[in-house]
Amino acid sequence: MTQEMIQNVFETERGIALIKSDFQKNLADALNLARVSAPLFVASDSGIQDNLNGVERPVAFPIKCMGDKNYEIVQSLAKWKRFALAKYKIPTGEGIYTDMNALRPDEEDLSTGIHSVYVDQWDWEKVITPEERNISFLKDTVTRIYSAMRKTEQTVCEEFGCEPFLPENIEFIHTEDLQQMYPNKSPRERENLVCEEKKAVFFIGIGGTLPDGTIHDGRAPDYDDWTTPTVSGKKGLNGDIFVWNPVLQRGYELSSMGIRVDRDTMIRQLEIRGCTERLEYPWHKLLVDGTLPQSVGGGIGQSRLCMLLLRKRHIGQVQVSVWPDDVLKECEDQGITLL
Repeated sequence: MTQEMIQNVFETERGIALIKSDFQKNLADALNLARVSAPLFVASDSGIQDNLNGVERPVAFPIKCMGDKNYEIVQSLAKWKRFALAKYKIPTGEGIYTDMNALRPDEEDLSTGIHSVYVDQWDWEKVITPEERNISFLKDTVTRIYSAMRKTEQTVCEEFGCEPFLPENIEFIHTEDLQQMYPNKSPRERENLVCEEKKAVFFIGIGGTLPDGTIHDGRAPDYDDWTTPTVSGKKGLNGDIFVWNPVLQRGYELSSMGIRVDRDTMIRQLEIRGCTERLEYPWHKLLVDGTLPQSVGGGIGQSRLCMLLLRKRHIGQVQVSVWPDDVLKECEDQGITLL
């Protein structure tokens, strides 16, 4: 088992700054991205808010000088980024990335040590051609992102005098195959079993119905494409990057990403989820009328990556958030210093 790094608060903060500076450069180089600024909140009726699984409540508030119109703290920037590609007239083959800071007050389990009400990500989006909406392009993009992560791991190891643990290559497994491999296991158990063996995996097809009628995990119907047929009758042009966390001894998600819906795919997925009323939102109208470009994009957890590469046991060691009293007590008993 890889041991946790023993660092004081200031050494940890130095490591956080190093990772954030180094990785965003590696990511930009790997995918041809430029940095942009991003909103902290969006209008409630814009359709830009990421609805996640469709049940999470965003933090909402009225703005007095806007006639008390309601705005919401973002839960992610999945839709805003695609709007930004059109607004900034980003050419094909290029893209943007930004620091995304979000609040998810409906986060259900803060006892895991890897979830928080506060979410920080590198959100990125890239313009592609219709012909690039295929599984080979998705895999190439994943491989580039994973290589950027390994470069940053090497930088951290050189700085702190430790050995890298991420494998050279990332494996690709469809969630339909995963369900057939372990039909009596839960999705989390399947992820752990495969991650322990492969060490780095991209699970393809998040959000669509599996052969047994379940879904591996939820995904909103209006940004990732989880219904387009690909190979061997399988569906989905999206997925999650997972690695084996050697400190926590479990599968560990670093990124959610995918090729985005085109007009027909979005309408189909909205129908599946029974929320076609979203087609009346301004953002959705822009996609239907062809204003928004075809794109691929995702989010990469900043605190998640820092926690992994600095070998921490709790996400509160690399970010400031709020925690239940029992979590605070447990961390104190275990000698874990939360920021």
